[in-house]
Order: sequence, then structure tokens, then C-alpha cells
Amino acid sequence: MEWHADASGIPAEASILVDDLIATGATGGRGGKHVRKLGAKRGSACFITRLPDLGGAAKLRAMDVPVRT
Repeated sequence: MEWHADASGIPAEASILVDDLIATGATGGRGGKHVRKLGAKRGSACFITRLPDLGGAAKLRAMDVPVRT
């Protein structure tokens, strides 16, 4: 995962992380922490596929990140 901090508009804009799969929540968790480190006030995550038995969505929700699949 990589992006330029000055290209995102943070903190003026809310952010959304979009990925194809949420399994353990590791990538989403790192992305969420990075966006907050840049100053985002709000954020959410959207995934096409979820593997519920691995607990990734619950991990992100515990970080106060709304998750949609």
C-alpha cells in the first residue's frame, strides 16, 4: 500500500479504503492507522469479499472504522 500524503486532501476530506478482500484486517488496519496519522477525522472501508471467520471486519470496527462488504 502506497500513496502520497499531499495527494489525499487529508485532513480536509473524509477517507475511504477500498480493497478486494478483507480477511484478517491487517492491510485495512495499517491503512486506517496511516490515514489517521495523516490527520483524517473520519474514515471507512469497503471490500468486495469478506472472510468472516478470520475476524478482519470486527478488527476494523473495533478501531472505529465502518466496514462494508
